[in-house]
Amino acid sequence: MADMNERDSKLVQYLSEAYGKERELEAALQTHIAMTLKGPYKKRLQQHLKETKQHAKQVERRIKKLGGGGQTLQSAVGKLTAAAKGPLHAIRGSGEQEKMLKNAKTEYFNEHEEIATYLAIETLAERVRDSETAKLARGIRREEERMANFLQGQIKSLTGAVAREDIPAAQRRGSSPARKPKKATTKKAAVKRPAAKAKRSATKAKSSAKRSSGSKRAAGRKSGSGKKAAAKS
Repeated sequence: MADMNERDSKLVQYLSEAYGKERELEAALQTHIAMTLKGPYKKRLQQHLKETKQHAKQVERRIKKLGGGGQTLQSAVGKLTAAAKGPLHAIRGSGEQEKMLKNAKTEYFNEHEEIATYLAIETLAERVRDSETAKLARGIRREEERMANFLQGQIKSLTGAVAREDIPAAQRRGSSPARKPKKATTKKAAVKRPAAKAKRSATKAKSSAKRSSGSKRAAGRKSGSGKKAAAKS
C-alpha cells in the first residue's frame, strides 16, 4: 500500500472494511442457517450466503487491482468476530420462532450496515472518477437492499408466529373497551322524559287556550249580530 497514492489508499481502506464485514457475515450466516427450519427463510439465507462469498471475492479482486494486499489479517479478524457471536446466537430465545426472529433482526441490522458501507464506497468512487469501483459497489449494494427487504417481511411474519406460539388466543384478542354505566344513561333519559312531557303539556294548554279564546270571540260576534237584527225589526 506504500506505493499507492491518496486516492487509491482511501478506496482500498473503504473496500477493506467491506471485505472484513463480508467475511464476518459468512460465519454468522452459516450459524443462522443451521438454526433455521426448512422453508423459504432457510432457502433465502443459503442463497445470500453464496452472494456474500461472491461479494468478498469481488471486493478482494478490486483491492488487489488498486494495489492493495495483505487482507489475510482483516479476513481472520472478521471470522473470529463472527465465530465469537455464534454460540450466543445458538442459545437465543425460548422457542424456534423466537430464535429465528432474533437472528432475522441481527441480519437486518447487518444488511443495513453493509448498505451504508457500499453506499459510501460508491459515492467516494464517483467523486474520484473510479467508475469500476463505483459499479462494483452499486451492484453489491442493490443485492444487500433486496436481502434487507426480504428480512423486513420475515421479521413481521416471525413476530406473528411468536405471538401465536407464546401468547394464548384470548390474550392476543385483548380486552374489550369498558362500557358506560347504564344508570347514568337511565338518569339522563329520566330527566329528559319529564321535561319533554312538560313541554308537550304546555303546548297543548296553549293550543286549548287559543281555541277557547277563538270560540269566545266567535260567540261574541254572533250575539252582537242577533242584537242588531232585533233592533232593526
